[in-house]
Amino acid sequence: MPKLSDVITALEEVYPPQWAEAWDAVGLVCGDPQAEVGRVLFAVDPVQAVVDEAVEWGADLVVTHHPLYLRGTTSVAATTFKGRVVHTLISNGIALHVAHTNADHADPGVSDALAEAVGLRVTGPLVPDPTDPLGRRGTGRIGLLEPPLSLSAFAAQVAEGLPATAAGVRVSGDPDRLVSRVAVCGGSGDSFFAEVRAAGVDAYLTADLRHHPASEAAEAAPVALVDAAHWATEWPWLALAERALQAAADKRGWAVETKVSQRVTDPWTAHAPMSFTA
Repeated sequence: MPKLSDVITALEEVYPPQWAEAWDAVGLVCGDPQAEVGRVLFAVDPVQAVVDEAVEWGADLVVTHHPLYLRGTTSVAATTFKGRVVHTLISNGIALHVAHTNADHADPGVSDALAEAVGLRVTGPLVPDPTDPLGRRGTGRIGLLEPPLSLSAFAAQVAEGLPATAAGVRVSGDPDRLVSRVAVCGGSGDSFFAEVRAAGVDAYLTADLRHHPASEAAEAAPVALVDAAHWATEWPWLALAERALQAAADKRGWAVETKVSQRVTDPWTAHAPMSFTA
């Protein structure tokens, strides 16, 4: 079996930490670099339910998309939510590694996996990385829907392609509008409306759209909006990351077992429909 340091090196070859945003916190959170790794669990969130799953499965390493800590802390006491996560990991000999915005910017990355899940053919990044001479890395993706669908049909395809959540998929725009060219961004995406408008797309699929940016975007340009759960838009990346590690393991002759967590860690757990007349 490889050492933890070997596995981290393999992951960082695919998702280099220097690709992360300056504010981000990626890399190894806890774990002994000399420890052996035989089982790796991939998940979106480093929450207690995921850590408990790792313990039950006998994982040696958990790889998550979201960081456990984005800001400094003075305590990891088990009396706090995050402290309990740390204690559970360390007491069971489980390491935690994070690939966040460096995985967003990768080629292929989080938004490539999202585009594939909802039936889009990627043509390039929404916000290109200026350091990439090939122009393939960056935040978000532009994709083609072939054949084009109505907005309502595309929204249904999104709902079918992503893991189910209580909130489902929200849509803004004419349901009969034909959608062919789509911008996607896994996770929170309402800071990229200027780039979406400049891309000349028919629709924008992302998560966490807030009221004012969404309403202003609808007025500024005729772009339909498709809003899914944050967790659901990033979950497809886990299989992509798993395949990347499996490829590295095969190349190096490692005996490593991998698993993608199926636990829904979206914080919204129920939905109460309301009577609605358009």
